[in-house]
Amino acid sequence: MEPLQIYHGSSDIINRPVYGLGNLRNDYGRGFYCTEHPELAKEWAVADGRNGYINTYEFDFSNLRVMQLSSDRYHVLNWLAILLENRLVSLHLPLAIAAKNYLLENFLPDYKGYDVIIGYRADDSYFSFARAFVSNQISLEQLSRAMKLGKLGEQIVLRSPKAFDQLHFLKAEEVSHITYYPKKKSRDLQARNDYLNEAQNADIHGLFIRDIILEAMQNDDPRLR
Repeated sequence: MEPLQIYHGSSDIINRPVYGLGNLRNDYGRGFYCTEHPELAKEWAVADGRNGYINTYEFDFSNLRVMQLSSDRYHVLNWLAILLENRLVSLHLPLAIAAKNYLLENFLPDYKGYDVIIGYRADDSYFSFARAFVSNQISLEQLSRAMKLGKLGEQIVLRSPKAFDQLHFLKAEEVSHITYYPKKKSRDLQARNDYLNEAQNADIHGLFIRDIILEAMQNDDPRLR
């Protein structure tokens, strides 16, 4: 891959990201989370309702192990299994708990040896889709449609010291919460409306997590793609 300009929204200027910091409970575990989309990074920058900064970097993918979760090698259940391993999710129904265990046992890819992961971003509002699928409330098709059409874009996560060494700071610009916090709220509201619309649609012929467990589907099953 050619060097790419990527962005990180934050309350701070981060001219030298430090490996080993960050929240263990983010989508793909601890790492430095960026995006190719500056407008999205600006929304992240004002997440707490105050002015923040969009940090711009050049990133060189040369000689790095990159996991691209939207490639043909993977499907949405691989993404979901990684998400379930890292995010805190409260599940109470026996089926939902069994579903989480089944996904982790059968669909979790070996992602921890990669320097970079590129994959769907699960805002808290969109995490509702993942929880609903595990609880057998929406089908696999509905989950896939939500992730691909959710307008959240993909995130680029740097996970290794080698990846951090390939990141070069270019500049930081202040972001106004007056402009971008309403945009963030609007995106969140749209996500919640999308979820309600999908949840209300009865996908009678779709593939649900209960079917996947009962039929003991494995990672290479063509019905999952």
